[in-house]
Amino acid sequence: MSQALNGIRVIDMTHNQAGPACAQILAFLGADVIKLEEPKGGDVARTNMRDRPDSDSLFFLMLNANKRSLTLDLKTGDGKALFRRLMASSDVLLENFGPGALDRLGLGYEDLAQLAPRLIYATIKGFGTYGPYSGYKSFEPIAQAMGGAMAVTGFPENPPTYVFPAIGDSGTGMHMAIGILAALQQRHATGKGQHVEVSMQDAVVNLIRVSLRDHQRFGHPPPRVGNQLGRTVPGTTYPCAPGGPNDHVYIFAQPQMWRPLLGVLGCPELADDPRFGSPEARWENREALDAIVGAWTRQRDKHEVMRRLGEAGVPSGACQDTGEVLADPHLRAREMIVDVDFPTRGTFQTVGCPIKLSDSPAQVTRPPLLGEHTEDLLASLCGVGPEELKRLRESGVI
Repeated sequence: MSQALNGIRVIDMTHNQAGPACAQILAFLGADVIKLEEPKGGDVARTNMRDRPDSDSLFFLMLNANKRSLTLDLKTGDGKALFRRLMASSDVLLENFGPGALDRLGLGYEDLAQLAPRLIYATIKGFGTYGPYSGYKSFEPIAQAMGGAMAVTGFPENPPTYVFPAIGDSGTGMHMAIGILAALQQRHATGKGQHVEVSMQDAVVNLIRVSLRDHQRFGHPPPRVGNQLGRTVPGTTYPCAPGGPNDHVYIFAQPQMWRPLLGVLGCPELADDPRFGSPEARWENREALDAIVGAWTRQRDKHEVMRRLGEAGVPSGACQDTGEVLADPHLRAREMIVDVDFPTRGTFQTVGCPIKLSDSPAQVTRPPLLGEHTEDLLASLCGVGPEELKRLRESGVI
């Protein structure tokens, strides 16, 4: 079956998470993604947080499915020459090196745009390539701190809190995927490529825009409110049986859901209780109402609570731990959790494609071994013959 991005070739020079996440989503959608790595070691994520000595790390495997691997030493003359030949037949270059690294190699945007005018040159940086912080490096927690996310996360009595969903890394990768697709679409009209840039700080700021709105509404930084969502009650987490650390459920009942909620709780008489007669009254008496809801949820498993409320049209969600997510039957049915075989590891579970296209559903294939496709790619894309391949391998270029 034809895929949405068939015919688009992406050279993925990125490492760790933000860039690989972007490239993987493009690969899921059908792009031919070639992961370009150093011959010695490759992407640092292959060994970062490795759980066994005979296999690439799960961290690497979960971010590099559906790609091919080509090794090339760009610090050598032969490596640079092959790289430039590769650019001539590619659509997208994706990089997240430190500030100025590729420019110093003569492989910056201005250099490659002259060689390949149709090339989309996609750059991910912690703080971008311009602005007062452009020379600084960043990681996920730094992006969250500088983007304002930590200041609005957590409980008021605790310090600013880092959240584990990678809004700075994978969030940046998803923003970049949108930028690349937009640039490809514009290229249809103009015939020209362009430089696409996303910074991690910018991506986080875009994701917390509602908090920035609240600052302007109230004239001060929004306080940390824990799990409470706005002034809606119920609108937080509630404990469930049997009482473990993750035995909680989130319930969010908007005003039109008040009576259906009371029906599930078995206390329809509260509809006439003046303490809870309006959204404002429920907010003013939230401690009493949260106690009533919590007393009911404590007697039930979180998934039972979710099922009963969901059937009544009241939004709720069990606070699933990571093991429950991996085993979730709904995610399995939607192929968001899939099994993949890797040569040195066997079967492992990974995350599938969250974008569901009716005419070209994504198929998850295993990540590549380091340099697995080097000879085939250099032969087919750069016209490198057997003797030259032998020389390049012996000299350490590949």
